Amino acid sequence: MDTAGSGVGTPAPRYKRVVLKLSGEGFAPPGKSGVHIEETLVLARQLARVARSGVQLAIVVGGGNILRGAQFSSGSVVIKPATAHYMGMLATVMNGLALQEALESLNCETRLQTAIRMENVAEPFIRRRCIRHLEKGRIVILAGGTGNPFVTTDTAAALRSLELSAELLLKATKVDGVYSADPEKDPAAVRFVNVGYDQLLRDNLRIMDTTAISMCREGKLPIVVFNYKIEGNIERAIAGDPIGTVISEVG
Repeated sequence: MDTAGSGVGTPAPRYKRVVLKLSGEGFAPPGKSGVHIEETLVLARQLARVARSGVQLAIVVGGGNILRGAQFSSGSVVIKPATAHYMGMLATVMNGLALQEALESLNCETRLQTAIRMENVAEPFIRRRCIRHLEKGRIVILAGGTGNPFVTTDTAAALRSLELSAELLLKATKVDGVYSADPEKDPAAVRFVNVGYDQLLRDNLRIMDTTAISMCREGKLPIVVFNYKIEGNIERAIAGDPIGTVISEVG
């Protein structure tokens, strides 16, 4: 087991190219909003170790710590749903910039690419350019979702995974896998070690939106759902250690 460069054991990676879906919650302490630099650095240190192990890493960031479209659902608010979605996409860019700065403070070469063109801030997402960055060992942060309203960042993560020929999609959450029910509401909820795409859709196990799951099923792309708050779990998931829940064809 390789422990170089970290205070915890760093297992050898099983996958060469992965996409990590990181929610906006990762940028703030539990129950808080906004971007908190220490929380961002905790993430960045794990991601830096992943990159230094030779893994080609792309990260799709969410923006819920800054803005969620649901907050504009009141009938008294004049902001249209599509506009709220675009605002949420811009929030993901803010998180992407913060993560880029945190990673580069750790001497990790990064590129920020966005689905909405804003060349003064980041590169536009271009599939071949993104792959070239990954091949050169750069961490690529993908912000702006798909660039379209009414599409979640989970679906953006599935789409980018397939576009980039990733071997694995990591879904970083605050729970340690997929459960038969909400574990915060149902103490009898059971965690799955493995679950199939079809069962996930049939039983409406809401860990990701149905479009994202369907895309991964069609592309035969495995998903690992795990608790990223536990130090070293990102590396362990990439090493194929039995943490969280694996979503695949077999289940």
